[in-house]
Amino acid sequence: MSASSRQSSMEEASAVKALAALAQAQRLRAFRALVVAGPSGLTPGTMAEQLGVSPSALSFHLKELAHAGLVNTEARGRNLIYRAHFGQMNSLLSYLTEYCCEGQACEARSAASCLDC
Repeated sequence: MSASSRQSSMEEASAVKALAALAQAQRLRAFRALVVAGPSGLTPGTMAEQLGVSPSALSFHLKELAHAGLVNTEARGRNLIYRAHFGQMNSLLSYLTEYCCEGQACEARSAASCLDC
């Protein structure tokens, strides 16, 4: 199957939006903190404290990550819980590695295996 006839589950525009959101140090740190937190997620207050950033700055960064589809929010009582959107993260990773073997599909078990193609 040719590279042009295969289609990723993520559209290019979505990949660009997600990569742009992650291309800022504080947003990348916030997203990584949410990935580490897993399904339980984090409140903005906890994240701001962990990351040493003001709540207003964090709010701006979380909004950008949410706009890119990388985080979800849930109202729980008086708190918001932010969680990494693992499906979107995995789609982005799949998009980035889909043609990693000189245009051929590869079954990348690790980043190193993709380099061995």
